[in-house]
Parts: sequence; structure tokens; C-alpha cells
Amino acid sequence: MNRWEEAYRYLNDPFNWSRPGGILDLLTEHLRISAVAVLVAMLIALPVGAVLGHTGRGGAFTVALSNVSRAVPTLALLTLFAVTPIGFGPTATTIALAVFAVPPILTNTYVGFRSVDPDVVEASRAMGMGGRQVLLRAELPLAAPLVMTGVRTAAVQVVATATLAALVAGGGLGRIITLGFAQQNYGTVLAGAVLVAALAVLTELLLVAVTWVVVPGAKELPFLRARRADPVPEPATGGVPL
Repeated sequence: MNRWEEAYRYLNDPFNWSRPGGILDLLTEHLRISAVAVLVAMLIALPVGAVLGHTGRGGAFTVALSNVSRAVPTLALLTLFAVTPIGFGPTATTIALAVFAVPPILTNTYVGFRSVDPDVVEASRAMGMGGRQVLLRAELPLAAPLVMTGVRTAAVQVVATATLAALVAGGGLGRIITLGFAQQNYGTVLAGAVLVAALAVLTELLLVAVTWVVVPGAKELPFLRARRADPVPEPATGGVPL
């Protein structure tokens, strides 16, 4: 039996899904850790990036913070937390993943607000809008596509990286992978990897749909746009000029 067959048998066994500590329980833990980490990162990065982009200040700070944060490995943070009061567990994993998720959200938010046409900002001010109104009613809708791209990138990265939680007693789908390695059952390892990859892809698709809904503008499904873009064939004339 090859590894793929072993993985298929593992995933096709209802007991592996429904038992305590099974796939459904681990999936719930994985989603909870990832969602909290992304939400914390959004609460930190979105306001900071929006204000810096609105004022046009702090560009060097944003780039430096983003680069430094990306250079710090998540596993190194988890190891560092082990010798602090935070210790191991879901809390340490959530904090480390939130730190990991801040850079793409912060950078994309800053770039999105800085990319807004200055003429739009000036026109908004000429209409009597204050600074907050300009930020929320003029700049935010135009910056929304880049902002959502940052959130989507961070969410997918967090979902994939949350497998490290299993190394520090944090739960999640990574436990299937670590269990497979401990038992030298590489079919189980493959099954865990497939689950994490599928969850990351579903996260990407879900956030693409959310982006399509929340970004202002005319709504058109991609396959309809592609169909309308196809050239319309000319009617056959049978060699007779029209």
C-alpha cells in the first residue's frame, strides 16, 4: 500500500473524524487559533496602516517593521515564549501567529491608502469632509482591494503556519502530522498535510468571495465577464457581399 492509499484510508475512516481529539476537534482548534490570530493582527495593523497612509507619514517605519517582522521565524517566537510566563499552548501560538500576520496587512493597508488619487482627497475636502470622513468615506473604499489582499495573504499564511501549534501543545491539524512522524506512519503525515493544504485553499477562496462582496463597484461574476469578453462570430454570408 502506497502513502496516498494510506492517507485515503485515514481520511475515509469515520472514526478518525468523530472520535474525541479527532479531525473535527483538531479542525475546530486550528480554525479558532487562526481566526483569533488574524483578528488580533487586523485590530493592530489596519488602524496603524490607515492612519500612516492617510497622513503620508511613517513609510520608512512601515517598511522597516514589515521587514523585521517577516525576518523573525514563528518557531523562534514559540521557543522564546517557552522561557517566559506565556509558556507553551494556544496562547503562545496565537500571539506568534498574530505577529506573523501583521506585516502583510500593515504593508498592504499603507500602500492602499497611499495609492488613492490625491485629486479624490482634495475633492472630498472641498466638499467639506473632515479628516475622518475623508479617510472612511473616500480613501477606504478605494483602498479596500489592496487592504483585502493583505488580509487574504495573512490569513492563508496563518492557516498554513498554524500547524506549528502542535509542537508546543497548541492543538490544531498539526497534531496529525506530528502523530504520523512519531508512529513513522507517513500515510498519516500525508493525510494531515492534505487537510492543511485544503483548508488553506478554502480560506483563500472564501476571502476572495468576501473581497468581491465588500469592495465597492459594479459586481460581475468572473465567468460572466469572461463570456462577455469572447468575440461574437460574424454570420456566414455564403460568399455574397452584404
